[in-house]
Amino acid sequence: MAESPDNLVLTYLRRIDEKVDRLVEDMREVKSPLGILESQYANLSNRLDRLDERVGRLENRLGLTEAT
Repeated sequence: MAESPDNLVLTYLRRIDEKVDRLVEDMREVKSPLGILESQYANLSNRLDRLDERVGRLENRLGLTEAT
């Protein structure tokens, strides 16, 4: 015998709920490594900025830059 419309809707809602729960867990698994990558990128970016400043000072001292 066919399910009543209410039971059918509840069945689909439960399936959707299970899928959403799996998506939430997947997102947690993605967010943690992503946070680590963001932190490493920020650290690397800061280091490159400092290196650029140092190279700029060296170029100035050696007269390798054009006057602006």
